[in-house]
Amino acid sequence: MKKTIIISVVALLIGVVYVNNRYGLLSMAGLNGKGLPTNQANGNLGIDYYSSKNRLDHSQWNALLKEYVDDNGHVDYKGFIEDRNLLEGYLDLLSKRVPTKDWPVQGLLAYYINLYNAHTVALIVRNYPLKSIKDIDGPWTTDFVKIGDQQLSLGALEHSILRKMNEPRIHFAINCASASCPKLFNQAYTPEKLEEQLEAAAFGFINSDDNTITQDELNLSRIFKWYKSDFSDGELSSYINPFTEIEIGSEAAIDYKEYDWSLNERN
Repeated sequence: MKKTIIISVVALLIGVVYVNNRYGLLSMAGLNGKGLPTNQANGNLGIDYYSSKNRLDHSQWNALLKEYVDDNGHVDYKGFIEDRNLLEGYLDLLSKRVPTKDWPVQGLLAYYINLYNAHTVALIVRNYPLKSIKDIDGPWTTDFVKIGDQQLSLGALEHSILRKMNEPRIHFAINCASASCPKLFNQAYTPEKLEEQLEAAAFGFINSDDNTITQDELNLSRIFKWYKSDFSDGELSSYINPFTEIEIGSEAAIDYKEYDWSLNERN
């Protein structure tokens, strides 16, 4: 009996380590996609896009981003507080338009990315003032993202939905309200422009100060460590090479920078 308990505990610990490695900052809690659809992205998202009767208007979110986010991704949270009703109105719009499997993958990705970013901003607004999103209890594991009759966490939205859609560039598009995160774009993601927008997000982040890239050494954002398996099955040099003019050597050493969790607030 004692031997069985020990084996069970060891198996549980191995499982926890696996989940922590695979899902980065999150524990096993809150990773439930609630059955929401996840179509697969296959190659260039600018190809084979078709207009859908389920097309969703993201212009309200786009206007808020243009007003309160600068070109460097710094956010005027006080401004969002003043227009909180408009932000909540957009989230209500998304909640009522429950995605279905017949949406094109571009439509689903744009919906989920905007949903994640808008709810993250709303989370900061509800808890403002604060110095970091990590000052909030359970920001990624608490179910507060409403879609139809379901509620899920930001962690579930990222790990159980977006990461399942075979599009690693989502890591450069979703924003965790922190200085070391890929910047929050001051435009909404839209299905018809998604390929262009994701390419710009990936190129901009990889070539930002969050990464230092030379031929022989990569000093990378911890995003590449936490989600390593999402990028060319862990071959980070191969993934990054097309986004930089530097020809990275096959034996280049890889290290990771410290992550700055301070709020990405506009001064």
